[in-house]
Parts: sequence; structure tokens; C-alpha cells
Amino acid sequence: MKRSFVIRDISWLSFNGRVLQEAADKSVPLKERIRFLGIFSNNLDEFFRVRVATLTRMVEFVKKVDLKMHLEKNPKRIIEEISQIVLLQQNEFLRIWSEIIEEMKLNNVLIKTEKHLSFTQQKFVQQYFDNEVRSNIIPLMIESIPEFPNLRDKSTYLGVKMSTLGNSNTKYAVIEIPTREINRFVKLPSFANQTQIILLEDVIRYNLKFIFAHMDFDQFEGWIFKVTRDAEMDFDNDLNTNFIEKIEAGIKKRKRGKTIRLVYDKEMDLVLLNYLVKRLNLSSKDNMNPGGRIHNFRDFMNFPNVFPQLKSRRKIITHPELISSTRVTDVVLKKDVLLNFPFHSFNSLIDLLREAAMDADVKSIKITAYRVANNSKVMNALINAARNGKQVTVMLELKARFDEEANLYWKTILEDEGIKVLLGIPQMKVHAKVCVIRKKIGNRSKKYGFVSTGNLNESTARIYTDTCLLTSNVMIMADIERIFQYLENPESKSSLIENCKKLIMCPNNLRDEMMSLIDFEIKQAKKKKHAEIILKMNSLADHKLIFQLYEAAKQGVKIKLIIRGIFCMITDFPKIKHQINAISIVDEYLEHSRVFMFHHGGEEKIFISSADWMVRNLDHRVEATCPINNEKLKKEMKDILNLQWKDNVKARVLDDQLSNHYKSNKGEKKLRSQIEIMKYLSTKSNEI
Repeated sequence: MKRSFVIRDISWLSFNGRVLQEAADKSVPLKERIRFLGIFSNNLDEFFRVRVATLTRMVEFVKKVDLKMHLEKNPKRIIEEISQIVLLQQNEFLRIWSEIIEEMKLNNVLIKTEKHLSFTQQKFVQQYFDNEVRSNIIPLMIESIPEFPNLRDKSTYLGVKMSTLGNSNTKYAVIEIPTREINRFVKLPSFANQTQIILLEDVIRYNLKFIFAHMDFDQFEGWIFKVTRDAEMDFDNDLNTNFIEKIEAGIKKRKRGKTIRLVYDKEMDLVLLNYLVKRLNLSSKDNMNPGGRIHNFRDFMNFPNVFPQLKSRRKIITHPELISSTRVTDVVLKKDVLLNFPFHSFNSLIDLLREAAMDADVKSIKITAYRVANNSKVMNALINAARNGKQVTVMLELKARFDEEANLYWKTILEDEGIKVLLGIPQMKVHAKVCVIRKKIGNRSKKYGFVSTGNLNESTARIYTDTCLLTSNVMIMADIERIFQYLENPESKSSLIENCKKLIMCPNNLRDEMMSLIDFEIKQAKKKKHAEIILKMNSLADHKLIFQLYEAAKQGVKIKLIIRGIFCMITDFPKIKHQINAISIVDEYLEHSRVFMFHHGGEEKIFISSADWMVRNLDHRVEATCPINNEKLKKEMKDILNLQWKDNVKARVLDDQLSNHYKSNKGEKKLRSQIEIMKYLSTKSNEI
């Protein structure tokens, strides 16, 4: 019997395989290929911290089921399959890296090790170590300390073996590579036409004989390794502990979480390896990943700019409706504006908030924040608004994974400025991206703001594709007010978000509304009328909605799916009138927007959303899905979706074999959607 779903975690690994494909693609500039290796590595680390950690817990709790945990069928088998796939991908990673190293040489860029330095470079490395590195390292003599140190997640370590030629006496040490304090990539003195780089760990390797000069050894060897820890937070139910204390305790506990994976140089001394395995309490080969000499490739996302400068393939444009206006606010009060990041400038959204901060007629600003930039211009605008006497309310999600510490920092800063900070809802995350600004115009109160698919983060807005609707629509603004009334008092006002008039909210209504819209297309198909659904999102995993899409395909509804990451559907069913067609686009920008389109008898319904179709979004988060009603903007959204669907350069077909084959462009003009969307939006800009 044909299975009904692809396993979620196996599907995710297939997505990361698509990232690896970009690193292998020789048409991609070298620096970008290296960046994709870094993204692949960083993605995999987070996958182990969260998903493999969760599956490991499922194995442990299978006999004492944690009712809060969504259990997978046969988690042990899934972990075994993950291990097999990761090993294959790691081998491919090493092949690609070896290939890139050779291509770098052709571009006169060399990565040198401590064993291949000229005399001048040796002197430089020793001096650099003395001046910059020595004070930042503290070797741990692991055999002589009573308790094994808590090795930090995301850090890189050098395991050191010291010995004397002809003598069996050996000692071992561990050194944390100080990449938080010092750049991992050190430029070496080299010929004028060359760039030579040594990694920070190799600077330390070269200087081992000086670090341990006081010890009676003459042979020094070092191998890189790193650990990945369980990053999920457990919150106890101690009623005497407030929410902030729980978050802080969770962060501390995460730093000492169970070791999920040890990644190490396959050439590592066996005595040292066995010692690490024992002290890290690793019991399964599934937790051990031998690899090459270099680990923690996440740092390579910021590889130095040492290649010939490429002409920028894209430029950021100001939305045409906002070019001639002195104020964004004046435009938004008159008409809806649809921003498509990163093609459109994120500055327009920041300008909207800055204008509100300085406008004497603005009385209040309410906004949600999930992840913000380190030096956030959004937060600075809100602080200035508070200083100018506005009532500012910020919903700051403290449970945003890996951003908990940053958001705790912003909580303190905002509250010190007199800003009201809401901290979310127990057992639920607030993931909606909404803002409402109240302005007094004469005797009337006018509200305007926005609904977005992405975070209010100017850093990620340069590399994530997202859609943001700037609007003064009365009903949308009223719904956002309802959201904040609910967030301020979730226990007594839970019905408020259920009764939103325009916005479709999670955790209450989105699944049912989408089921209803799919059902309408099914009825149209049964009447032999045109029926079509186009869905774009990051992940599609909710079984109820997937079954409804299966039924739609069975009845003849045309289904087009553009899914970046997790995709749990089966697409190849016999006896289905129209096969389910699905693609994934992986390109320079991370596809992050969620857009849902239904033909609806010719009266197309188009929505933008903060929510993917996953159980966590639909049932355990506050999410906002917003209709696009303006016909001009609907056409724009439809045109962009069609360009993405026609992509035959960076689009892969999502099939049941998880083959990641590129969409065929045989006999067709090549179309790369991210470039074509830029052209499309630039043309619209010139038309104004």
C-alpha cells in the first residue's frame, strides 16, 4: 500500500540537500558557493539541536509518553535513517569543498595550514598568536581536572596530544578556538597577486610548542571537534517561578543540554576520541560523525571578500508609490502598498515607524516582535516614539528559539524607556507580524499599520523574501487591535481573535478556513468548472490539510505548490485526474513568504500569512493571515507567483523519491524567478 506522507525530518534533510546543490553549482560565484556550505552546516547543526534531540527524547519517553509531545512513529528508525542520509551528505560536502579549494587556487586564493608556511609566514603567525590570540585561550588539561568541562554548543575545539619521540608518555588537552573574539580567517603575508589565508585553529596548532613550552614534550598534534547539544527548553511548573526566571533558567540549562552529536576529525587519536565519547556520555554511533580537518563551517558564511568583486546582480528599489512622497504615512493613509523584500527597500517600513515617532498627532503604536536585528532600527524608532510621549506596546516573544537572550536584552531596554512589553502566552508562541498606529486627525482617530510574512529585522530583510502589506484598512486595523487586547489578557479575552473580521487567525481559524476554501475548489471541479490552488510557503506538513489537498487533486483541482523546505505530501498517485505539482526554489535569497491563492470561481482569493501549514503554526502559535483585496495588488501577487512557478533554473521538482531534480528547461527560455521578479518590480517602478 502506498504511504500517505513523507516523514517530516527526512523531507527537511532533502531540503538541506538542495542547499548543498547550490554549493556544488559551478555557475554560482565562488564566495556564494562557500556561503552555501556554511548555510548547510549551520542548518544541520540546528536540525540536530532541535529535531534529532526531540526524536531522541521520543525514544527515551516512548514507554512514559509525554502528553505535550507530538510523537513520531518509530523515532528510533527515523534517527537511523537520518544518520545514513547525513553521512552521504557529509561525503558530498567534503567532495564539494575539495573542488572549491582547487577553484580557489585558480583564483589565486589559498588556504594554508600550519605545516605549509614560508619562513616569513611562520614569523607572522607566531607574532600574531602572541599579540592577538594567546590571551584569549586557556588550555584545559583534561586528564588532571576532576570534572570534565562543559563544552559549549556552536564552539570549535582543538583536541591536543602531547608526546615525546621514543617515549610512551602522553598527555591530552582541549583548547576552545576563540572565534567569538577573533576572526577565524587570518590573512597571511603573501605574493602581490595572491591571497593566502590561515584558519585561527591552525594558528593555534602552529604555536602548540610555545603554548606548552613548560612541559617536557617535543611532539604536538591537534584535531578539531565540536559538540551539538539538545537545544529544547523544559519549563517546570513551579508556580513560584515567574516566566522570565523560567526563560533564564532554560537558557542556562540549554548550555548544559545533553550531547546529541560529536563531529570530529576522522584522523583523531583513538585514545582521545574514546575519552571524549566516554566523558560526553555518548552511547550510539548515531551520535558520532567523523569528518575532515575543518568543522563548524557556519563561520564560512562570512568568508572574507578576497575574490574579484562581482557586479551586483540586483539592486534594492524604493516602492514606486513611495518615491515621490515626502512621507510614507501620507501614502498609506490613502492606499494599500505591498512591499516585496528584499527587492523593495526595508527602509520604507522603518520610515513609517520613524514618522510615527516624530508625528505629534500619533498617540500610540502597538507592534509584535519575534526576531529583531542586533542594532535594531525598528526598536530604536519605538524607543524614540516613547521618548516623544507616545504610548508604545511591544509584544516581545521570549520563546523565539535561539533569540531568547537577545529578546530578554530588548525587554530590559524597552521597559527602561517606559514601553509596555507583553511577554506572550504560556504554551504558545506569538508569531504574527502586525502593527497598528493610532493617529488623531482633527476630531477623528485614524489607524494604520501593516501585516507581514516576515520578521521586523532589517538584517534578514536583505536576504529573505517576504511580503508586507502597509494599510489603513479599517477592518484590518480593528482586527489588529483585537489581537493586542487578547495578548494583554489572553485568559479572559480568548474569543477576540476568533471573531476577527478580516484577518484569519491561528490557533483558532486558519485550518478550518483553508479547508473550506479547498472544499469550494472541489465543488467547482465536480461541476466541471475551472478549479485551481496555488500555495507558497516554507513548510507543508499538516496531515488534515494534506488529506484535503489529496481529495482536491482526486476531484480534478489543479494544485501548484511552491514549498521551500519541509514537504510531507506524496505527489504521484495513480487514478488522480490532475497530478499534484510541487517545486522548491533555492537561490541567493531565502524564500520565506507565505502566499495562498484560490481561483474561487474566478473571484480569486489571495492571502499573505505568517503561518506555514504545520501543526506547530496552526495549533500552537498566534499567527495572522491577511487577505489582499485591492485588485491591482492581487494582480501583482499573482504575477509574482506565476514567475516563481515558471522558474526553470533554481526550481527543483518535489517528488516522492526526494531526488531534487532540477525542473527541466529543455526547449524553453531559461527563467530564474528571483531575477525576473526584480525586473518585474523595477518595470512597475518605471511605469509610475
